Amino acid sequence: MNTLTEITTADRELLIQRWESLFEHEPPPQIHTALMRRVLAWNVQMQQAGLDPFAGRQPISRPPVVLRPGTRLLREWQGATHEVRVLDAGFDYAGQTYKSLSAIARAITGTPWSGPLFFGIKR
Repeated sequence: MNTLTEITTADRELLIQRWESLFEHEPPPQIHTALMRRVLAWNVQMQQAGLDPFAGRQPISRPPVVLRPGTRLLREWQGATHEVRVLDAGFDYAGQTYKSLSAIARAITGTPWSGPLFFGIKR
């Protein structure tokens, strides 16, 4: 989708794919298709003019979340509240010590999860 004509005729799914490849993340959940078309068209016009629309763009980096020993993490899952305590080396959940939050998330859900995402500490 490199021409303005393609952008103006593309369906929403194709616009979302183009957005993700261009910005390396999903578009905002409630973005209107017309706005996506305008942003993507602007990008095409910048490229056609030989300009880099992202020149000087710095990647957004956030400092990692530091969990101190003694911190409690709570997560409700399927009607049950699960509590995890941060230890000096690992995490305590249901009387067992785990090396990672992802292992605990997997124990709770039965499926692979990002532990920090599951417990809401990944931004």
